[in-house]
Amino acid sequence: MPGKKPLLHRFHAWRYKHISKTTFIYFLAVLTGLLAGLGAVLIKNITHIIQLLLEGKLVENYRYGFYFLFPIIGLAITVLIVKYVIRNPLSHGVPMTLRAISKRKGLLKNYQIFGSLLTAPITVGFGGSVGLESPTVVTGAAISSYLSRIFHMDQANRTLLLGCAAAGAMSCIFKAPIAAIIFAVEVFSLDLTLLSLMPLLLASLSAILTSYFFFGSDTILPFELKDAFTIGDFPYYMILGVVAGLVSVYFSKAYFKTSKLYKRWDSALVRLLVAGGSLGILLFLIPPLYGEGFDMINELLDGKAVNALGETFFNDYLDNVWVVIALLAGLVFFKVIASAITFAGGGIGGIFAPVLFMGSVMGNCLAKIINNLGLNGVYISETNFTLVGMTGLMAGVLHAPLTAIFLIAEITGGYGLFIPLMVTAAIAYGINKYFLPHSVYGMELGLKGELITHDKDQAVLTLLNVNDVIESNFIRVRPEMTLGEMVKNAVAKSARNLFPVVNEDDELVGVITLDDIREIMFDATLYDTTRIGSLMHAAPEYIYLESDPAKVVMRKFQESGAWNLPVIKDGKYHGFISKSKLLTAYRRMLVSFSRK
Repeated sequence: MPGKKPLLHRFHAWRYKHISKTTFIYFLAVLTGLLAGLGAVLIKNITHIIQLLLEGKLVENYRYGFYFLFPIIGLAITVLIVKYVIRNPLSHGVPMTLRAISKRKGLLKNYQIFGSLLTAPITVGFGGSVGLESPTVVTGAAISSYLSRIFHMDQANRTLLLGCAAAGAMSCIFKAPIAAIIFAVEVFSLDLTLLSLMPLLLASLSAILTSYFFFGSDTILPFELKDAFTIGDFPYYMILGVVAGLVSVYFSKAYFKTSKLYKRWDSALVRLLVAGGSLGILLFLIPPLYGEGFDMINELLDGKAVNALGETFFNDYLDNVWVVIALLAGLVFFKVIASAITFAGGGIGGIFAPVLFMGSVMGNCLAKIINNLGLNGVYISETNFTLVGMTGLMAGVLHAPLTAIFLIAEITGGYGLFIPLMVTAAIAYGINKYFLPHSVYGMELGLKGELITHDKDQAVLTLLNVNDVIESNFIRVRPEMTLGEMVKNAVAKSARNLFPVVNEDDELVGVITLDDIREIMFDATLYDTTRIGSLMHAAPEYIYLESDPAKVVMRKFQESGAWNLPVIKDGKYHGFISKSKLLTAYRRMLVSFSRK
């Protein structure tokens, strides 16, 4: 008697018979949101425990010394865990998830489920100047990828579940379920249709219920709107939008330039020591850069800028408002550098919290400048500018203006600042988009043409795998072959009318078609005297497999007018791509993509 089928196989058989595909997607969305929420709870609580363990009398008495020491220890532990426990490289959350969508059909490695869970709390708990949001997103995304594999989801639904994981993570962290859905749509370029909206909604809902179960009504940014918006403040919010746009450009450029600077050292140990030492010095001199920085944001929202700055070397001068303004401006300048150094040293985290930190400090600093310029009858709310500043910088750096608007609107518990939120986000986003075509999350992929966007044609070409349309059933011929040898050994045995001409190293030197020899291939007198090298011609264009994405391949077909183009891999002939097969694959991918 044959043994029973595995339990999972029996479950699949039962599911296909009794549960519709749509209903099962809803179930997986709820499960994904729940697990992403639990991941957020674990990461936050582990970080909090580490911070509590590190805070004690020893730290109180020698605070400045530990500001220097702890980040180096945290980076060292993180690097050791990655090398000896995880044994695989860990990339940074959202960019890695975007890469998985565009290049790996939404598949993430299983170790990424616990990779960020182990390393991000140590990086941040020991003072790394990064956030926990991206690690939480990638933890949820890796879980959803695993679920999609064991439950046989196709690429479109796998991508949707990744979006559900992102929505769940953000919903749990900020208790902002609408902003979380918009975040998934904007950052992961999901189509907001009825088919995708319900799963995102269910994932966001299950995650926020998880947050309430574990955290109660506490929020990461508790805020109550006190100062109402007046139309007279509108020009100043436009100024805030311009400043936020310019600072967002600085953020992106400084982030990548600092990262590139520390990549000069190939040795991970040297890079750890140099970056860890640099970060330690920076935090020793500017303690507010330590960790995520939400405590400082909340102090600024309470109107306690001096308390927010903490213990500094300038304590004796903090009664001068311009000294406070200068220190706040310094925080805006150095926060992104501290974040980039943390990553360069091997730390694991995200940039979402640093963006909020810089945005809040920038808004508070600008409000203080305006209020102390001595303008007659001018006073603007510093707390409102602190809040709206976060929106402006988030809209610019992340290229997610709607997420920025709704996140801050939900945090305030109302829409009293909706107009300033909209104008600041729109201006900041427009300025950043003018100077930088992609967000920090998508910059690397975007420059390679591998980023999924809301441009459906571009997205389909990005998802299209060139390897899938390469044909290799062409008989190779050599330039020194005679016409007779080609007719006997190639033409007579091939079903194709195209022949690649290669040398002894298998390098493509030309192509020859039946049309090139049609008039002479039945003239036996030419068989022994005519060489293929005299009949071949260059291809109208060449496709380089390592560097040409589908978008470039499509453009080469359009510009050359050819129906077949040769593919070169590692400098050698690899096959041909036909226009008809490429267009067929494009149409199929477009249909699949449109079902998301």
